[in-house]
Amino acid sequence: MTTTSTTPLVRSHNPADPGELVAEAPAVSPADVHRAAERARAAGRGWASAGASARCAALGAAADRLTASADAFADLIVREVGKPITEARGEVARAIAILRYNAQQVYDPVGSVHEPAAGPGLLLTRRRPYGLAGLVTPWNFPLAIPLWKAAPALATGNAVLLKPAPQALGCAQRLAELLDAVLPADLFAVLPGEAATGAAVVEAADVVSFTGSTAVGLDVVRAGTARGVPVQAEMGGCNAALVLPDADVRATAAQLIAAAFGYAGQKCTATRRIVVVGDADPLREALDAAARAMPVGDPADAATVCGPVVTEAARDRVRVAIDSATAAGGRVLTTGPAYDGAGWFATPTILEEVPAGHATLREEIFGPVAVLQRASDLDHAIALARDVPHGLVASVHTRDLDAALAVVDRIDTGLVKVNAPTTGVDFHLPFGGTKASSHGPREQGRAAADFYTATRTVSLLPANPTGGA
Repeated sequence: MTTTSTTPLVRSHNPADPGELVAEAPAVSPADVHRAAERARAAGRGWASAGASARCAALGAAADRLTASADAFADLIVREVGKPITEARGEVARAIAILRYNAQQVYDPVGSVHEPAAGPGLLLTRRRPYGLAGLVTPWNFPLAIPLWKAAPALATGNAVLLKPAPQALGCAQRLAELLDAVLPADLFAVLPGEAATGAAVVEAADVVSFTGSTAVGLDVVRAGTARGVPVQAEMGGCNAALVLPDADVRATAAQLIAAAFGYAGQKCTATRRIVVVGDADPLREALDAAARAMPVGDPADAATVCGPVVTEAARDRVRVAIDSATAAGGRVLTTGPAYDGAGWFATPTILEEVPAGHATLREEIFGPVAVLQRASDLDHAIALARDVPHGLVASVHTRDLDAALAVVDRIDTGLVKVNAPTTGVDFHLPFGGTKASSHGPREQGRAAADFYTATRTVSLLPANPTGGA
């Protein structure tokens, strides 16, 4: 990469101790992105033809190396993005499982065989890699999200360019070091930068996967589809939890508080709205007790559930959202414990009586804020849950199987949880939403292998169908 004295630097800081610089690197220019793309494509040709066993061995070796350095990666996640250490360890464990899953998936069938409509021969379908995958990833899962995109892309024979979020630069650099030790040179490249770098990655790639904000995601979709390349974009949610009258109030409240405020609400699957059917008072009391008991503080402390938000600007957005809701007539139902630390901490807050149409009921506030809504019956609850531009995930909490199935059938989200928190996904199953939450095919599981490959239909006929001389 070419650098000069005027090349801007990408930096990440510790959200719990903003004075600590965690990582820095020169921003990669668009011209350097395209040079990296040329090198990656050249490396990718050999990688695609190396065979399944070579790709399986490399991804398995990466899993082994990550296992050996799991504690160091977890500590870096805590320092760089403020994720509580218990969740950070869980993310590393998930990343290892993603690598091992994709290492074995290389042996899955890549097509099928069919009879010709007439005469001898074979008709085949075969999936082949596109060539170069361009990945643009967020900071909140700085190891798992890059790997749940990169691992299937690599497993199916593609080269990879990764443009990480600046706030997660250090984790991306460490991931590159880990993969460089087991992959061919230039096959996987981390390209730090801001918007111009990301745009260049989208411009250079043959297949694009993005996770981030709706506004940026739509730009990525437009840029990729204008070039005719496959694009998938995961763009967040304003997720509802529906609580029916027969739900276990205490257990449900504990799940809701963890889903709304764990990791300071910085998950696209976090619970943003709590829709309670019928008498809300028992749940209100249980939510208040659970919120007040939730451990807030230093993310390096194993007891912490809610740490800082990622930047000062993120903390300010949370405060503005709460102030706007209360100015519009809403009120604070409860807050979690305040934490007077040096970092960017936002007090976890549940709002209620927020007027319909307010931004806190329709937009993703990427922080520890949730809104309680009241519904007269199940139909009303489903209507409230659906009344948002997004459709990522919803949960329903009830002992009534008929009611649960009604929600599963009528809700317009990509994921539905019954008696489970909105947070948490299974890496071996498809992940994605509807409406403004997602564009394109699903991520993870078998769906990911399909996304990073194109289907070819092959007609294989005998040179002499009559069998004569």
